[in-house]
Amino acid sequence: MKKDRITKKISLFYLLLISVLFSFFCLSCAGMAASAEEYYSIGMAFYDLGKFEDAEKWLSRARQADRTYVASQYNLGRIAFERKRFSDAAGLFEGILKKDPDNLLALRAAAYTRIKMGDIERAQRHYSKLLELVPESADDGYNHALVLFAMNRFEESEETLNRFPFALSDNKDMQLLRARSQGKQNKVEAIDSFAAWLSVNSDNKARYEYAHVLEHHEFYARALEELRKALEDAPAVSADPAKNEIRFAIARVLLIAETSNEGITEMQGAVNDGFNNIEAIEKLITSDKISAANRNSLRDIADNMRRAVIAAEEEAESEETQEEENTDEI
Repeated sequence: MKKDRITKKISLFYLLLISVLFSFFCLSCAGMAASAEEYYSIGMAFYDLGKFEDAEKWLSRARQADRTYVASQYNLGRIAFERKRFSDAAGLFEGILKKDPDNLLALRAAAYTRIKMGDIERAQRHYSKLLELVPESADDGYNHALVLFAMNRFEESEETLNRFPFALSDNKDMQLLRARSQGKQNKVEAIDSFAAWLSVNSDNKARYEYAHVLEHHEFYARALEELRKALEDAPAVSADPAKNEIRFAIARVLLIAETSNEGITEMQGAVNDGFNNIEAIEKLITSDKISAANRNSLRDIADNMRRAVIAAEEEAESEETQEEENTDEI
């Protein structure tokens, strides 16, 4: 049944294309010029069939006329985006905005394309303009807040989300972004925001971030509880955060909150599991919350890590030299 529906849909597209092309060629035979609307129709028929190269040819003709310029330019941008030519797509969408600065479709498309390009500053400007035009749009507000968060403008990100209380009350993505924005500002409100979100949702990275907020506000027992849950739920490989990162965080909390050797044992376990951020350990050594004995143990761990790095570099250099000598002999 599904196959029949797909076949029927494709057949309808081809019938549409044949009909438009027939009209076009009839006009040509009669010595009449085809209209821009007909160029546009042919281009969109090819677009619907996924024949983007043909669609671009016809839409490029159609956009020469003012009455079909915007629609043709917009769909040319969609084609460029589909073909991952993001710079071309952005140029096409923003070309519309030069003539029609308040075009909502072009603004949204340009903003999203700029995100794909990593140009978050331009994306932010587009979303800011969108919210001036449609201040009630929660979707645009969320996207704007995401971009602001990516720009480390955490206070503005939170303020933007708070403008949409009704959407915020039932949109889990907005709720989590607000918790993260509050957390980045070291706001104590982030504790309740993360706790409320995690009570009905599950995300290991969010739990890890929640534990950091708890640690910052010196709720060490609760931070350890959340970190141990995160460690238990973390996949064996390709996790964010990685298990060794979570073990380092557990070790850090233990070392700050206690004076026993448990934190050192956990730290060595993190290193054994692949934790290799020597700078993070050195930063911990300088903390006045670490006992003298544990500080010395951390120095030993850091020194061993450095020696391991040097040994690995020497081994790699030796292997490279050996390969060069073997190549010379050949």
